[in-house]
Amino acid sequence: GKNMLPSGVSLQDDEDLYVAQLQKNKISQSVIDQSISVAQQVSAQIINFSKADHYNQLSAKLRYTPKKGDGFWYPTPPAYLDAVEPNWKTIRPMVIDSNSQFKPAPPVKFSKDTASAFFKLAKEVVDVSKKPTPEQLHIAAFWDCNPFAVTTSGHMSIGYKKISPGGHWMNIAALAVKKLNLNFDASIQTVTLESLTLMDVFISCWDEKYRSNRIRPETYINKYIDINWKPFLQTPPFPEYTSGHSVVSNSSAEILTYLLGDHFVYTDDTEIPYGVEPRPFTSFNQAAAEAMISRLWGGIHFRDSIEEGNKEGREVAQNIIEKVKKAGIKPFIK
Repeated sequence: GKNMLPSGVSLQDDEDLYVAQLQKNKISQSVIDQSISVAQQVSAQIINFSKADHYNQLSAKLRYTPKKGDGFWYPTPPAYLDAVEPNWKTIRPMVIDSNSQFKPAPPVKFSKDTASAFFKLAKEVVDVSKKPTPEQLHIAAFWDCNPFAVTTSGHMSIGYKKISPGGHWMNIAALAVKKLNLNFDASIQTVTLESLTLMDVFISCWDEKYRSNRIRPETYINKYIDINWKPFLQTPPFPEYTSGHSVVSNSSAEILTYLLGDHFVYTDDTEIPYGVEPRPFTSFNQAAAEAMISRLWGGIHFRDSIEEGNKEGREVAQNIIEKVKKAGIKPFIK
């Protein structure tokens, strides 16, 4: 763990504590030494593999400049945060063949015309925000998952970290393997396949985000419908299409359903540290459907972005599942 940034030191401390606990439990030193040796060999392979993933090259890219013109994404006030990872599409995917392999259908065409399909999408966001139910607001807050959250007081902006959509679904995967009492191999394979899926769907989604470069609801509504309108959730600092949470949630539901079945009943307590009450679910797909609609209720996505994000996420996951099947990995729960 010492080579992992930025948490390498603490991970090394955790390793030392774990080894000490094994020694206290009278695990033989030869078993401990052999286990560490195997782990170091595996980690060396992973570190070497990561050196060619193009991540280090991101820091050499020019600073992103928002595209000028109507209909394109632009930073939202009051924080005006810079675009997040505009070059993420250059990262090497883990399983899928290319970053654009699952390119979604084009978004609804931008228009200021009040009779246009695009204006109707924006009007729906406004209408939904007028009389939200407590349940809708709870769902929106539960799936907020905004690691770029900022609170503003006067001229001061203070960032406070929340879990990301990917982090939320990793916790769901961990919760599932624990509740199902899976053995070590099945647990490792489940969380590994979930993480590989997340890696690839984020690349696929970000490839589209900076291709279509679509305006956010808050920007459009303030300019063409209501200058004083504000969404329930903070608008994320990157283009709108497709909805990242829709892509991530549906791909995660697809891979976890394949591995662990379609009737996993659980209570998701991921958001308790952020002051949000747990929510019960009867399946991963139910959770994904809720995560999708939360973006409309939160006021940060148009409906077509949510629906196409669903398709994109499931197509990526289905491709990964087909490759997983060929590798001989079968469902752990049927």
